[in-house]
Amino acid sequence: MNIIAVDIGNTNITVALYLEEEEQFIKSVSGRSRAKLTDLFKSAWEKIPVAKSSKDRKRDGVIVVCSVKPAWTKLIREIVKDNLDENLYIIGKDIPLPMSLWIDEPEKIGIDRVVSAAAAYAVVKDAVVVADFGTAVTIDLVDQKGVFLGGVICPGLEISALALKEHTAQLPKVKVTRPKAPYGKDTTEAINCGLYYSAVATLQEVIRRYAENLGKWPHTVLTGSAAGIIKDDCDYIDSYVPDLVVKGIVLTYKKYIEEKMEQVI
Repeated sequence: MNIIAVDIGNTNITVALYLEEEEQFIKSVSGRSRAKLTDLFKSAWEKIPVAKSSKDRKRDGVIVVCSVKPAWTKLIREIVKDNLDENLYIIGKDIPLPMSLWIDEPEKIGIDRVVSAAAAYAVVKDAVVVADFGTAVTIDLVDQKGVFLGGVICPGLEISALALKEHTAQLPKVKVTRPKAPYGKDTTEAINCGLYYSAVATLQEVIRRYAENLGKWPHTVLTGSAAGIIKDDCDYIDSYVPDLVVKGIVLTYKKYIEEKMEQVI
């Protein structure tokens, strides 16, 4: 099974190539760079072998997309159609979600949250929390039966830093990093400490409340583009998986194909 898994986020588009289910690469590109995206898709598609049974030399692969940004989904569809003459499989539209949801308004759930949760549960096989630190922070809970129960959504580190600059008279914009000390000696360091430790503490508090609800401390997986900044101070985290969404995309497609085959049999 050869798959190009595409995670369309709010800031970047991550493209991963899997040949015979083996990961070849994972690369992230700004959604504003059509030229770079075009080159990335063309180079990935060229690595997929031609189907042995194809007289038209069609490649034996699929492009599966998880998206939270419709405008960029349209962009990727155009790039793929114009340059590869291929179609996309959109999770939540062409491919069903990989797990049951026990939430209000399931049609409005972020697809990336669900596929990440499914990927984590597929490994843990028990109650699991998935904390994704990206443009926004989502901390989601799956119960021991593999049902997505919901979660919390917070502003990401970048958004929080920007909000302080834009809504105050003199505070600077800060790029959040792991602090050298728990307190700042100047304004920039103080903001950095505040944003950093707020994120670490929020995550721990949310997991604690989930644990009280479950009756046990759940396995917790940390992921997302900003997760690497805080992971060393999160000793309550069990696993750190930087690109959990693309792994969830592959799992979702495999599950979809397996269920289709079972229906045929």
